[in-house]
Amino acid sequence: MWQHLTLSSLGVIDSAELELSEGFTVITGETGAGKTMVVTALGLLRGDRADLGLVRRGADQARVEASIGVPQGAGVASAVEEAGGRIDDDVVILGRVLSAQGRSRALAGGATVPAALLAEVTDELVAVHGQSDQHRLLRAAEQRGALDRFAGERFAVAEASYAPAYARWRTVERSLVELRTHAQERARELDVLRFGLEEVANVEPQPHEDEQLKAEEGRLAHAESLARAADEAHRSLVGDADVDAARTAVAAASTALRDAAGHDPSLDALGERVFELGILLDEVGADLGTYSTGVELDPERLAILQDRRAALAGLQRKYGPTLDDVLAWAGKSAARLNELGNDDEAIAALEAEQAQLTPEVRRLAGEMSRLRGEAAQRLSGLVDAEIAQLSMPSARLEVRVTAGDDAVLSPHGVDDVEFLFAANSGTGLRPLHKGASGGELSRLMLALEVVLADRTTVPTLVFDEVDAGIGGKAAVEVGRRLARLADRAQVIAVTHLPQVAAFADHHFVVTKDDDGTVTSSSVVRLDDDSRVDELARMLAGQEDSATAQAHARELLDIARG
Repeated sequence: MWQHLTLSSLGVIDSAELELSEGFTVITGETGAGKTMVVTALGLLRGDRADLGLVRRGADQARVEASIGVPQGAGVASAVEEAGGRIDDDVVILGRVLSAQGRSRALAGGATVPAALLAEVTDELVAVHGQSDQHRLLRAAEQRGALDRFAGERFAVAEASYAPAYARWRTVERSLVELRTHAQERARELDVLRFGLEEVANVEPQPHEDEQLKAEEGRLAHAESLARAADEAHRSLVGDADVDAARTAVAAASTALRDAAGHDPSLDALGERVFELGILLDEVGADLGTYSTGVELDPERLAILQDRRAALAGLQRKYGPTLDDVLAWAGKSAARLNELGNDDEAIAALEAEQAQLTPEVRRLAGEMSRLRGEAAQRLSGLVDAEIAQLSMPSARLEVRVTAGDDAVLSPHGVDDVEFLFAANSGTGLRPLHKGASGGELSRLMLALEVVLADRTTVPTLVFDEVDAGIGGKAAVEVGRRLARLADRAQVIAVTHLPQVAAFADHHFVVTKDDDGTVTSSSVVRLDDDSRVDELARMLAGQEDSATAQAHARELLDIARG
């Protein structure tokens, strides 16, 4: 249940607070006073698109905030908490801030969230029925959706069984179409893959082979210079006949230090280091000698390496750029080749699966059709009963569900759903957008809204002037039905009809003040005496008219009776 609603600098409303309660609440006011701003505020809290024009002239920002009781077990709590917000004592605070510069910010449980999250959260908390919904229900898809919601839990279970079966059936059908209609393209792809895999197989590349070949080619291509450098280094370090060899000089230094050993520990330590240096020079010199004699001069091997690297480079240009990429391409292409090469087997398997799936999917669709047909009869009867009480005793609605054995399967089954209407007993049934005048359509839509709202599970229902075009006795019946709905849900209605407002448990009025420069509105909760004045104003335009006040009291007595 919505408990508290605050509006600040929203449209003509400078500042307003509404303490909302259980039961039936109405909001009234003169035309242009801004009473629909309350519904606009609810829309913003439901994630509606922010409009810069909603920010009150001269204000930096508009702000809307509401505290809402969260029913036990509702998914609202987890959605808010996952977004970083908090719910305290089963109450969530939702907010929306619109800046004059065009920016918008949504809040849930104290955390900034995407506006889409507000829509997700409030879907469980409020259902808004307005004049825009009348136009929505003129569309075939919306009519089917309304019937499906009315059909209830049994239909929801049948639809939940149908959806995955249809999805698999549709996947199989698309796969068969792909295999059958793109056979030539797949054959060309098959040839390209075979040619490429044959090229790779002829070369037989190995992982990291190109790096190893590059290193070996570098050694063979520079073998002479490598051997010469190692030989010269060997002679310089440990050459036997070369008195200028480093080993000779180090040996002399070591001998000199050894002759003076035993007199100074520091010099002895240096002598040990020079001796170790001599050993190291011997080892390096031996390694250089071994290297220089082991350098391979093999022009034939070099040519083989160069040819091999060229073959690998050719593969890399086509299927690379790296050798690892070539090997990865070959692996994927082999799998794809196997897939393409088994088209006949794949088609046969899919056809067998399709033959098995089709009767089951049609059976489930038939169950949905049966439940829709039953719901259509119930919905038609309930709406007809409501219309009769709205001063249209001869009007009737037929919810028509058509399907056949050859009907095309769709995500929603095989049914076409259409709402047909006749305003009088002497006229034939016609589609809604052709069979009703403006006033008749308003009453029909209100009857639909009342019947459909009576099947909703959300705790709060909002009606935004769905009683347009209605008056007199019909208006009294509208008020009575909204009050009846309030026995099981919180009902909030914006209305211009005193006959509707009289049935409310709580009454707010939006008042407008214009000083010639700025127009501002405020929202006031009415007590019993003030309600009489407001109903008198709505009846006659003069709240102090004795006749209007008497009529207002009579309306209140009828509503309370």
